[in-house]
Amino acid sequence: MIEYIKNNRLKVKVRANSYENKVLDYDKARGMLNVSVKAPAVKNKANLELIKFLSKLTKKRVNIVSGLTSKTKVIEFV
Repeated sequence: MIEYIKNNRLKVKVRANSYENKVLDYDKARGMLNVSVKAPAVKNKANLELIKFLSKLTKKRVNIVSGLTSKTKVIEFV
């Protein structure tokens, strides 16, 4: 996953309310990582779950730069 990061930023498409937190695949045509998270997309729960999941996976701090209310987000690794 790290090889797809440019300028410490990565596009992510989130599928909320899934069975498990999981990296599904990387769409090279769009330059986007597809991720599923268990939390529902209500009251920022899916965003928080995404941050927690990617932080644990990469051992880095993660911030959502844009797309807080969208399925497609840009995240930044700090």
